[in-house]
Amino acid sequence: MAIGEEERFALSPGTATGVGSLPGGDAREAARTATGAVEALPFLPELPARGPGADMIGRSLGMLVELYARVEPSGWRFGDRPGRDTRRAKAWLGEDLDALEEFTQGYRGPLKIQAVGPWTLAASVELKNGEAALSDPGACRDLAESLGEGLRLQVEDVRRRIPGARPVLQLDEPSLTTVLRGHIRTASGYRTHRAVDRTVVEGALRDIMAAVGRVGGVSVIVHSCAPDVPFALLRRAGVAGVSFDFSLLTERDWDAFGEAAEAGTALFTGVVPGTDAPLSDPAGSVSGVRALWRRLGLSPEALGTSVAVTPACGLAGASPAYARAALTHCAKAARSLVDNPE
Repeated sequence: MAIGEEERFALSPGTATGVGSLPGGDAREAARTATGAVEALPFLPELPARGPGADMIGRSLGMLVELYARVEPSGWRFGDRPGRDTRRAKAWLGEDLDALEEFTQGYRGPLKIQAVGPWTLAASVELKNGEAALSDPGACRDLAESLGEGLRLQVEDVRRRIPGARPVLQLDEPSLTTVLRGHIRTASGYRTHRAVDRTVVEGALRDIMAAVGRVGGVSVIVHSCAPDVPFALLRRAGVAGVSFDFSLLTERDWDAFGEAAEAGTALFTGVVPGTDAPLSDPAGSVSGVRALWRRLGLSPEALGTSVAVTPACGLAGASPAYARAALTHCAKAARSLVDNPE
């Protein structure tokens, strides 16, 4: 079943978290950072520097049930049977989960895991003819169904490993807006795939939430670090939260941001650079968030429990030292929204 109002995800005051990816290839060190720097909402790290299968697309393809993909010169492509790339993706995910389990002994609270959503996945993996799965509505349905079942199994595994965890599933959908607008190019590059109807997009997202909802008590948020995040569509689909790069908001997004806040949708604001950069005073990093909240006339008392603070996107391109510092900075910035909401 879909997440009901009584199960709606609520942010703890001063929540910060990572988007997903971290630099390097050391699973234990990544888990140490992802649990120690953002204690209010620790997360399962992704380490794409290890190669295909550790990237967000490969990892998510490795979660599929009865669908398999392999790496071709043009990218990921569906195949008939599991091969080396599938086995490698599953092995790396298992290694990351082992490390996370080690650093969350006795933990009780929300715990975030990430996977690529059905529409970015459909835009990123090829059918046997070389075209994106997005070109075939039947393939999109099969992919969403397989992903939903794989994510249900993934959530169940996390529950077994970390019994006190309340899983929060983040669906990464950076291609969602381009899918909706029909801007995904065909294999030839001369045309674009037809725009997908919004009701079809919403339906697939709801199906994913229904699949993981069978586990019970799972909240789903959607992340996109691309411009023009479709806040209204995501709210209609029933997601518990939206994660986005705050610097990409424009004035035309303000009403949708405010409506989401008033509806109780958790807002994960990416305000800290994802690559090495000077880090300002933590309160200064969220000054834009605070100013927009005030401009929209939203309750100052609700700011610290409506907004979480994250990096603008993944930290795979950062140095390990900066990644740790950035997450710690996010935690301090989130705390400042509670201590000084106005």
